[in-house]
This record gives sequence, structure tokens and C-alpha cells, in this order.
Amino acid sequence: MEITPGPLLSQINSPDDLKKLSRDELFQVCEELRHYIIDVVSVYGGHFAASLGVVELSVALHYIYNTPYDQLVWDVGHQAYGHKILTGRRDIFATNRKYKGISGFPKRSESVYDTFGVGHSSTSISAALGMAIAAKYKNEKDRKSVAIIGDGAMTAGLAFEGLNHAGVADADLLVILNDNCMSIDPNVGALKEYLTDITTSPAYNKMRDDVWKLLGKLPVGKKFTRDMAAKLETGFKGLVSKSSNLFESLNFRYFGPIDGHNITKLVDTLEDLRKIPGPKLLHIITVKGKGYALAEKDQTKWHAPGLFDKVTGEIYKKKFDLPQPPKYQDVFGHSIIELAKENDKIMGITPAMPSGSSLKFMMEAMPDRAFDVGITEQHAVTVSAGLATQGLRVFCNIYSSFMQRAYDQVIHDVAIQKLPVIFCLDRAGLVGEDGPTHHGAYDIPYMRCIPNMVVSSPMNESELRNLMFTAQLEKNTSPFVIRYPRGEGVMPEWKTPFKEIEIGTGRKLKDGSEIAILTFGHPGNFATTAIRELRTEGIDPAHYDMRFVKPIDEKILHEVFSKFEKIITVEDGTIVGGFGSAVLEFMNANHYNATIKMLGIPDRIVEHGTLKELHHECHYDATAIKDAVHEMLHQPVIEKTVI
Repeated sequence: MEITPGPLLSQINSPDDLKKLSRDELFQVCEELRHYIIDVVSVYGGHFAASLGVVELSVALHYIYNTPYDQLVWDVGHQAYGHKILTGRRDIFATNRKYKGISGFPKRSESVYDTFGVGHSSTSISAALGMAIAAKYKNEKDRKSVAIIGDGAMTAGLAFEGLNHAGVADADLLVILNDNCMSIDPNVGALKEYLTDITTSPAYNKMRDDVWKLLGKLPVGKKFTRDMAAKLETGFKGLVSKSSNLFESLNFRYFGPIDGHNITKLVDTLEDLRKIPGPKLLHIITVKGKGYALAEKDQTKWHAPGLFDKVTGEIYKKKFDLPQPPKYQDVFGHSIIELAKENDKIMGITPAMPSGSSLKFMMEAMPDRAFDVGITEQHAVTVSAGLATQGLRVFCNIYSSFMQRAYDQVIHDVAIQKLPVIFCLDRAGLVGEDGPTHHGAYDIPYMRCIPNMVVSSPMNESELRNLMFTAQLEKNTSPFVIRYPRGEGVMPEWKTPFKEIEIGTGRKLKDGSEIAILTFGHPGNFATTAIRELRTEGIDPAHYDMRFVKPIDEKILHEVFSKFEKIITVEDGTIVGGFGSAVLEFMNANHYNATIKMLGIPDRIVEHGTLKELHHECHYDATAIKDAVHEMLHQPVIEKTVI
């Protein structure tokens, strides 16, 4: 389906084309850009509401700043669709997040206008500060650095670390705080209340407006009135509002709040700020989903809605004749409530992902026992550790790729103290269209190398429930990882009775001959499909679902290495240091000799695409498992030197 941009937008192939337009024409550009994003995303999918909220800001930044020489750093980046369209990617924007298409986030290898690769929150201020310091060092006095960060991302510790350094770095940096009270879910915490105080203080806003009106009538020069306004504003901010305390105490000059949808005001303000040296913060107020009424009303739902009818707002859902399995995240969300009803020591923690992790169900049912702590993965882990010291059983639910940000806390605050925090790592393995910043590729190696850590993965929904039940039992005294993938499981009738699983035990799903397939987690279902097809060819592999990579089931491994000389391991994680590596380590330590083929995520950055496309590309889907069996059965056993 061909989507045609509006008459002005169709002429903009770079910011240089945008700069040729008059200021009055920017209103139409914003309108066309907003409609183009709606048109494309409704048909092809992607993030939605965030980019609609910064249409005017995107236009104003590229209109005033000399990009790409001036450097814009978008935080997280799912709001950068307007930026991409204005910087030469309009005609390929429909490939956004598609296999081999452009990325859903800014990416340095994709465009010179994408100054910093992003995907995780709160990196923009530090990155832009580094660029500003470099510009100063290289004597590029006319070069500007701008960080665009949301109020949700501002809650993370890294953002404050960047602000703290910027205040004393004597570098030319502008931070634009895009305040819409939303990240993916509504923002939480004291910073949200602080920003609300700034934007809603009637005394402050009325006095500021009155001063500007009064100065506009004085028969003096423009510079004098602005200087006077700045001094007066500084004087009365502290009297009527808390707005000057936080940012100005960090040596930032604070400007705002202003309407982030007023293109004229934005252009005028950015033009002025471009001339002011040093660290500055511009506070703008926007509406996530601006210009699409349904997205303005329900911003969480429309963060990334999938395909939809732009006229009616109907979000297209796949229609099935038979009951479908639930998402793993929903199995977690409902199962933790069941467990918490029976165990009053259970608590739930998530860093800003209550909807994505489905902890929202517990937050609604048991608000005193489940908490969204904001975009603060390090804090989420350590507050969980603090709760655990008091005898509580904490389920700390964090996406696998986000857990990387809290690795020191996992080791220092949990593992060394042997506190029984239960880490539920959602989105473990490849995640699809979000791409390399979100793939949960590395948690198996980085968790299994930590002493005192249990690392497990369920093959289906019932196993997830059983692992959750096992982890919360009083006799479990170690930190406990349960990793599971994004998306649906395999069991429409998933609500099975809870059963304890002995820690470190796998299960033999099928006996066989000649070759054994050992799987860890959900890819066991790929192996089941492959084995079913192989049996029609007269090939009969054995299949073991290992369930734990640490401690690994040595009894099963002794059985496997005693019976089979050809073994395939399958995992939804990097093969470097992962489950297959654990099997190789066991073989070497016990002086066995076998040929082992490891299937999993290869040692390279995997780009974006559908899960089906990426599993196939990485060679661990059902077809790849079948091919590996055929290949190994036609190869002799390779003699290995045992070290």
C-alpha cells in the first residue's frame, strides 16, 4: 500500500529543505508529519503515541539547529519517527522495524543524523554531554549538543549522574525535558510530583505571564526586557514555586515550562537558547499521542498498538477458531496473585513495566504488595534485596535486556548476601521488531557465572507456574532466576495445579536412539516439532528438557553421555557461555567424549525482524534442528582431546 506524504513534507528530503520554508509554513509541516506517522504506523505497525507527542519539537529542532553538525540525542528513541522522516528516511519509513528495514530506534550506522544509538532509557544526557565536551576540546565553538529526554527517563539514576556532571563541566549543553507524565505506563515517584508542581503552580504561571505582558508594553529594547524578565523570574520562582530548586541547584539555567505543541513558541525559544552558552534545561509540556484522540485518551494502549484502522481506531487482532495460549507475561501476572493469596510474604517489584510484565494485575488486586518503582533497574534489585532481608519473598520482574543495567546490584546486593530474590526475566531471548537493544541474549551467561544463583527456564506455561511456586517456597534460600520469552506459550489450558520442581532437575520427554537433543526453555517446543517430523523419516532422537542451567542436572547428563555420542543443545540465548557451554564444561570435567552441536543466538549483534524470521536466521528453529540432526547423523564422531 502506497502512502503519499503531504505537499510540503514530500519536498523535505533533509533538514536543509525544511529550513527553506517560512515559519508560517511550519504549522502545515507539523500537520502533514503527524498525519504521515498515523498513516504509516496504522498500516505497517510500530511505536505510535510517543512520536505524535514530539512532532512540533522534531520540526523545531531541525529548523533551528544545524544538524547533523549540531548533535541531537533522543532518549530511548521510540519517539524519533518524526526525526527519521525529516532526515532522509521518509520514503523508506514503511520498512521501520521490518526485517532488513530501518530500525525502530536511532542508529548510528543508519544515518549521520542519528548521533547515538539508543533503545534503553536515560542515556541521552551523558551521551550529549560527552559530545559537548568533545566539541569544546576540539575548539568547535559553534557546535551544539542537545539531549531530548522524557520525564519518565529522567527518573533513572544515569540521568541524574549526567546532570550532576554537566553542571560543573563548563560545556555547551541543552537538555530538553519532554514532560507528558508518561513513559509506557504512567510515571511514578517524587520527580513526577515535582514536575507537576512546576506546571500547575497558579501563582508562578500567572506571575510569569503577567511579567511578560508588562514587559512587552515597556518602551525599551528587546534584550533589556529579556534580561529583566530573567532576573524577575529568578526572583519570584523561589517565592511561589519549587521550580527553581532542582535543576538550578545543579547549575543548569532552567527555562519553561512552555507548550511543546506551539511551534512558534518552540522555534523562538530554541533560537534564543542556541545563543546561550553553558548547561541549560528547557521544560516543555506535551501530550503523548497528540493529534490522534484515542491515543491521547489511552496512552498506554497506544504506545505500540500494532496495526489499526486509523478512522475507527479498531486495533486489528488475529482471529482464531480455537482457543489460543496466553502470553508468558500474563501467566506470570495471574500466577503471582494466586501464589500471593496463599503466601502473605510475596511481594512484586517492576521498574516501569507493569503492563509489559503484567505485574499490573497484582498492583490492582494488592496495591500494598506490588510496586512500580519507575525506570530504576538498579534500585528495583536493591529494594528487592532489602525486602528479602526482612523475610519477604520478592518477585523482581525485569526484562532480560534491562536487567543488564543492574548487574552490579545482582552480584553485590543479592548473590554475595545469598538473599532469595526471585528474578523473573521477561523477554529473554530474541524479542523481534525492537531489535538488538531489546534482545535478551545474554542473561544465561551473565547469571550462571554468579555463585549462589539458580538459573531456570520453563518450556511452557505450566512449567513457568511450577518454577514460580518452587522459587517462593521457604526452603529456597538462594537467588532464583526464571527466564521466559516474549509472546505466547503453547498451552491454551494453562492454569494447571502448582507442583514443586526439585531444583537442578530436568526431565526426559522422549527416549530415542543415535542422537540426543537437550533443550533449555521455550525452544524445547521447536525441538518437539522437529522430532515429530524426523520420526516420519525413521529418525528417532531422544529429547531432554533440562529446565535448569544452574545447577544443571548431572544425573541426566551422565545418562546422555553414557548413551549418546552425538548431542545437540538448543537455547534462546547466546551460545557463548550459555547452556550449550555448560554441557561442554560438564563433558570436559567428566572426561566424556561426544560430538556436540550448539544451536542458539550466534556471537554477533542480531538485528530486528519477526521472531520467526530471527529464529530462522539464527538457526535454532525447528527447521534448523532438523538440519542439524541430518548433518550429525551423516558425520562420524570426532575424537576430542579432554583437557
